[in-house]
Amino acid sequence: MKRRPPTVISEDDARLFREAIGEIRRIDPVAAPPPAPKPEPLPRMLEADEAAVPGELLEMAFDPATLEVGEELTYLREGYPPKLLRELKRGQFSVQDELDLHQMNAAAAQASIATFLAEARRRGLRCVRIIHGKGLRSKAAGPVLKALTDRLLRRRDDVIAFASARPAQGGTGAVVVLLRNLR
Repeated sequence: MKRRPPTVISEDDARLFREAIGEIRRIDPVAAPPPAPKPEPLPRMLEADEAAVPGELLEMAFDPATLEVGEELTYLREGYPPKLLRELKRGQFSVQDELDLHQMNAAAAQASIATFLAEARRRGLRCVRIIHGKGLRSKAAGPVLKALTDRLLRRRDDVIAFASARPAQGGTGAVVVLLRNLR
């Protein structure tokens, strides 16, 4: 389609147009509303890893009887200074939230731990406590929830370190977990 050359408007037509329109008042430009914030990215790999854990745990051969009732749990991810674990054991990190696994079976405890840690990371928490109990009523099987907690925490990428709590915080019946920054 060809463009037509602009039409020349006569002075008479321009005057008639202005009379028909009337007085013109300029409108102040209104700033456009700020764009909506971008949604936070979904950690799809983390979700996939969390979904894969139950099947992997069933494949792992582990005997809870190898973990003693009074045994302390400690773990420090490779690449972090040992000082971090010492500070965690001494209670130098403030516990920001806790999860109590008492009265749960292994499957419920596993799901609760995964949900609790994901929520803690989402909230930006750095130090949490998981109360797994001492396993005194686990009979010959040993402390099942303690062993499960130990195994789950070691497999998570967001866990930097963990150690059995100080006696006033539950001792060997609880573990204090240091989580990696979300950033």
